[in-house]
Amino acid sequence: MSALSGKVAIVTGSGRGLGLAYAQELARQGASVIINDVNQEVADTAVASIVEHGGQAAAVVVPVGTTEAAQALVKGALHTFGRLDILVTNAGILRDKSILKMTDEDFDAVINVHLKGTFTCVREAYAYFKENGVAGRIVTIGSPTGQRGNFGQTNYAAAKAGIVGMTRTWALEMKKAGVTVNAVIPVAATEMTRTVPFFQKAVEAQDRGEAMPDFFRKDLGFGTAEDVAGLIAFLASDAAADINGQAIGAGGDRLQLWSHPEAVESAFHDGGWSFEALQNGYPFAGKSQSVGEKFPELPEELRPEVAK
Repeated sequence: MSALSGKVAIVTGSGRGLGLAYAQELARQGASVIINDVNQEVADTAVASIVEHGGQAAAVVVPVGTTEAAQALVKGALHTFGRLDILVTNAGILRDKSILKMTDEDFDAVINVHLKGTFTCVREAYAYFKENGVAGRIVTIGSPTGQRGNFGQTNYAAAKAGIVGMTRTWALEMKKAGVTVNAVIPVAATEMTRTVPFFQKAVEAQDRGEAMPDFFRKDLGFGTAEDVAGLIAFLASDAAADINGQAIGAGGDRLQLWSHPEAVESAFHDGGWSFEALQNGYPFAGKSQSVGEKFPELPEELRPEVAK
């Protein structure tokens, strides 16, 4: 039997891209999968891609964010397959703009789908798990932007950082019920990264059906959606029963365990740190933590054509 035989999974935002790769791998490992997208045709095509390879899948077309959408997803799994064991909260959108150009609508839309959508879906799935004694598996999806920040992504960074924060909290709350909650930080070629010049040669290689150059897969830990899917399926399996509350990065040939935020320096001052005390000697001068992702320099042969 396959690792996930008899299990039922919901993968939000799984009509294409990373979400579809996750759903296909869960199905390959034996799970029946609820595909979720906002477009019926896209969802149906995704379902067909699983069924034609011998898997089981069905679509629930609904925009993630509301409690009603979360209820529809869980009801869809129970109605179609009779149970629920796994939830992967992948659905998301982008509205990238620098802060002075970002509107309330830009901010709210991203927060609603990523952050509230994760919250409502997890709450609904956990209610089912707890009521029915299911030692379920929940995998949330973070981002390097949520871990490090990125120019022009205030809304996305807030949502993804919030998701990891919720994941750690849920790991504590759900542990007694035997439910695990982990976050995956994917680094992969998607429609979001296709237009980034830095990744041009990697995306071009993928489009040609060729392996990405080692620089991307090894030095950057950047690969395909399928490179991330194995971790999703593993965390959804019984083999990962003792892994909980973790943020794990996956991309290319690299796997990473992200640290939880910890104080890196401490300083003490009798009577506390007044303005004057800090003015006379800020104890962390020269020790500021970096922000944003730092990439190694691209080798000459892998630089985008426009940069040569």
